[in-house]
Amino acid sequence: MADNQLVVLWTSGDRDVALKMAFMYTYNSKVKGWWPEVSLIVWGPSANLLAEDDELQEYMRRIIAAGIDVMACQACTDSYGVSAKLAAMGIDVKYMGQPMTHFLKSGCHILSV
Repeated sequence: MADNQLVVLWTSGDRDVALKMAFMYTYNSKVKGWWPEVSLIVWGPSANLLAEDDELQEYMRRIIAAGIDVMACQACTDSYGVSAKLAAMGIDVKYMGQPMTHFLKSGCHILSV
């Protein structure tokens, strides 16, 4: 049900935004049961940051292990040359235009950072 789904759209290339907001809120939303369904979308500069930062990669492993659906925009990851690296982390790398449109039209709660 869309009204029970949180989609966090992480676009920032700022490491502090990742650690202190995007990852923290996404992870806690799932493990503390604030939202029954939680997804994280890696889009734009965040894809490149994630591919280069070991601490963020470790945090991402915890996010995925918690059962959060993590996707990355393939157009973005291809442009940075990091598609294979993010896919190897267990991230669903795909073109996101249609899925994002579905999230928006279905009434999901979308938080963009």
